[in-house]
Amino acid sequence: MSFDREPVVAGQFYAGRHDQWLATVRACMRGEKERENLTRLAMVPHAGHVFSGGVAGQTLAQAKLTDTVLLLGPNHTGMGAPLAVWPDGKWLLPGADLEVDAELAAAILAAEPALTADRTAHVQEHSLEVLLPFLWAKNPDMRIVPIAVGDPRPHKLGGAAAKIAEVLATLGREVSIVVSSDMNHFASDEKTRVIDQHALERVLALDPMGFYGTVKAENISMCGVLPMTLGMHLANILGAKKAELVAYATSGDVNGDLSRVVGYAGVIIE
Repeated sequence: MSFDREPVVAGQFYAGRHDQWLATVRACMRGEKERENLTRLAMVPHAGHVFSGGVAGQTLAQAKLTDTVLLLGPNHTGMGAPLAVWPDGKWLLPGADLEVDAELAAAILAAEPALTADRTAHVQEHSLEVLLPFLWAKNPDMRIVPIAVGDPRPHKLGGAAAKIAEVLATLGREVSIVVSSDMNHFASDEKTRVIDQHALERVLALDPMGFYGTVKAENISMCGVLPMTLGMHLANILGAKKAELVAYATSGDVNGDLSRVVGYAGVIIE
């Protein structure tokens, strides 16, 4: 029996009415042109749309995404399995929904024992839900495979990426990866921009282990370091050629408080 996921942060991180959130995300995406080359991976932030919607919208509007997208996000709640796949049904938004690609989810679950069919990790987790309005605005028929990534062991993340790549090759499927992550949290604007730059340098070099190591060594409180490590491993196996920083901002750009900010980066890997 399949279950749909109800929205948990509608009216909080984004508007609670379809017409309102759609107007907001369209405004955030306006004026951007979709790229020629297929997007292997897009990394975008997941704060409230008023804070990080500009970076997320600009990046996702430019991303050339496949009809099915692997959604990788952090597990803020600590609930559920370390690598948790939502296996089927729909993810609901006010007035809209996106369907889970149950066939691909089942194939990935069958191939990699470290991945678990688990809804508990997702039920209260906001990081993927906040991106859905942008994805729906881009393509209402898009299908998703949502995965909450909380396993802190980098070799497990690399191993899962290799297995997912094998499944995609076997099925002859092309998918884009969308990673949900904010950058450093709650340092000054000045410090945040410097250390975020160090992490992003490794991303732009397509170096997942260097990226993981930099985030750990410099104590960068980037909530999506684990999904991004997995996503970069997978993008590299799938033939990633170049990465680009599309947009960067901090919460200070919105509210004017530069003493304690959150960093937001939009990255596209082709």
